[in-house]
Amino acid sequence: MIKILERQTFLIALTFVTGLFLFLLKPFFAPILWACIIAILFHPVQLWLKKKLGEQPNLIALITLIACIFLVVIPFLLLLTSFFQQGSALYQRIASGEIQLAQYFDQIRRAFPVMQQFLERMDIDIASLQKNATELVVGIGSFLTQNAVALGIGTFNFFTKLALMLYIAFFLLRDGRQLIEKLIYVIPMGDERERLLFQNIAGVARATVKGNLLVAMLQGTLGGLIFWILGIPSPLLWGVIMAIFSMIPVIGAGLVWVPAAIYLYTITQWFEATVLIAYGVFIIGLADNVLRPILVGRDTKLPDWMVLLSTLGGLTLIGVNGFVVGPLIAVLFVAFWQIFGKDFNVGKYAHQDSNSEIETNAEDSIKSKPGKQL
Repeated sequence: MIKILERQTFLIALTFVTGLFLFLLKPFFAPILWACIIAILFHPVQLWLKKKLGEQPNLIALITLIACIFLVVIPFLLLLTSFFQQGSALYQRIASGEIQLAQYFDQIRRAFPVMQQFLERMDIDIASLQKNATELVVGIGSFLTQNAVALGIGTFNFFTKLALMLYIAFFLLRDGRQLIEKLIYVIPMGDERERLLFQNIAGVARATVKGNLLVAMLQGTLGGLIFWILGIPSPLLWGVIMAIFSMIPVIGAGLVWVPAAIYLYTITQWFEATVLIAYGVFIIGLADNVLRPILVGRDTKLPDWMVLLSTLGGLTLIGVNGFVVGPLIAVLFVAFWQIFGKDFNVGKYAHQDSNSEIETNAEDSIKSKPGKQL
């Protein structure tokens, strides 16, 4: 009785201390998450270096991290800087009156009277819709302007978290395998189950980041290229926005190029609008409809509808980190139910197997005695 009480008290204290520690780590959720993703994505590079350099964990982790900085971090910062600069420049043109958003809305209303009639039938106030859309665009532009200035002088918070992410990534690259083995040792769920879960976590993180980022980069590049060819202002800005929106499966990039095509129709640029629609459907859309299921759905072993819902749910609840966390939760949900079905329904399956075995034996017995068949 005393031993049971001691064990229960210890487990309560362990749960409390663990929860308290996780609460302390909450402000650093994003750096820890992306450090884990870096360690998972660059693990093949680490294995290749290990074959070339032998057992030198510190050197291998350092070289891998430097490769990550030059291949991922620096290009991302350069792209982010250009994105904020073009966004703030566009906002300045709107604020100065050079770009009249109200005029654009009037052109769209005149060019598509059917759309106006449809909105009126749905009891949607067009003036209110125009006002809200204008406020949204101005708000986004203001946000980009403020953050462009902040990025130019270097925000302490951003670069602190970036440095923390790289710092954690180094130790995960160096000691990640030992950490996983320790977790498998202390978690009381059975080594086989735990290894299966860790494999699923690594596979989903690798598939979602690799797949979604490749699709986002491809769609953003294709979108920015066609905007530049058609002479649409700030093609880099719209390309980056398309890449961001492409994190939303199915409809992502279309949230940018469809309104652009509609506007081109309103200003009677029929050829450019038709080219943009055809390009968006057959080129940009092809990357989403063909590559995403191959790169994401196949590796995660999740159906397309579950990938879509979990991604949207993750993005809605926790922002950009959700496009990884959402599918990760979904695959853990599936994995736990598979383990439950395998391990906790043994009696049910054993009963079914026993019945099938009895039926098989009975059939064999009848076949072996043809004289007694009815």
